[in-house]
Amino acid sequence: MVLRQMVVDAVVIEGRSIRETAASYGVSKSWVYELVRRFRESGPAGLEPVSKRPHTNPRQMTPEVEERIVRMRKELSDFGADCGAQTIAHHLLQRYSASPSPSAIYQLLKRRGFITPEPRKRPRHSYVRFEADLPNECWQADMTHWQLRSGQGVEILNFIDDHSRMIVACEARVTVRARNERRSGTRR
Repeated sequence: MVLRQMVVDAVVIEGRSIRETAASYGVSKSWVYELVRRFRESGPAGLEPVSKRPHTNPRQMTPEVEERIVRMRKELSDFGADCGAQTIAHHLLQRYSASPSPSAIYQLLKRRGFITPEPRKRPRHSYVRFEADLPNECWQADMTHWQLRSGQGVEILNFIDDHSRMIVACEARVTVRARNERRSGTRR
């Protein structure tokens, strides 16, 4: 027997109090009150689970706005322009002086099948840390640009052992630019 039916039977048929019934079944008094009320109003059908979804959503997009979005998507696509949610929102705002948010437009386009959702981030399991099996088997080089107080640019070059992650060498070299080479080069 379902718990809802047992709770209602305890109150209606056996005549137990709401407080006693709630305590013995380990449920809240307000839920027992609600079940008894629904049973008295609708009978056994009132004990069926009721959806808590609201009957209306005043912020929901109207069908007219949905059609405007779809039409705008097709117009932009036929024109060869970008037809993403941000662009559609911009054009709707220009044309009708009102537009849903880009996220709402994106959700509508996804629901209607215009957009195939793709993950925006790589899954965590795809990040595999590479590590060499032996010391000095493989090195990595990392370069960082740094500007000295004098304004001169230097490149800091680090060589890292892939096995131990130890810095094997570190060098700082003056940044060479093409315009510097032309000035210092000899003229013919």
